[in-house]
Amino acid sequence: MKKLAILFIAVLFVTSLSEAQQISINEGMVTFDAPNEFTPLSQQLIDRKYPSSRAPKYVIGNESGATTIAYDLKPHKIPPERLNEAKQAFTKMFSRMIPGIKWHENKIIDLTGRKWVYMEMTSHAIDTDIYNIMLFTGYKDQMLIFNFNSTKEEFPQYESDLRESLKSIQIK
Repeated sequence: MKKLAILFIAVLFVTSLSEAQQISINEGMVTFDAPNEFTPLSQQLIDRKYPSSRAPKYVIGNESGATTIAYDLKPHKIPPERLNEAKQAFTKMFSRMIPGIKWHENKIIDLTGRKWVYMEMTSHAIDTDIYNIMLFTGYKDQMLIFNFNSTKEEFPQYESDLRESLKSIQIK
């Protein structure tokens, strides 16, 4: 019976891994695996969650929209040699503009052979505390950006899925 239970758990684990949906950007040149329960947010929900002219074009998330992955290409050229300068500019801007920001990580990482700015932080929003992991890099004279965002309350439930999704980012 014990062996059967272990086998069942292993099958569930492998099945859930294989069910991750692959998302593609820029006609398949950029891909990542999304948690299997994440679906595209409606434009109305995106507008409510990101009430600014800098809102991301694409957002997927859980049913409530409290945990999301936003991704986009922005018209900002960031050559690899200027990535640290961009990190410093974003750090200064976020530290000034985001209420209650607490930095957990703020560094340049190597992800699948490419340098990325990696910013992990918590902050205060109007009605809840937020956990953010933001990544950006230069890509074809643009800025490729990802924002893994969750309420602090939901983050423990989705943390491993979000980190697996982050690790799955591929640029062809």
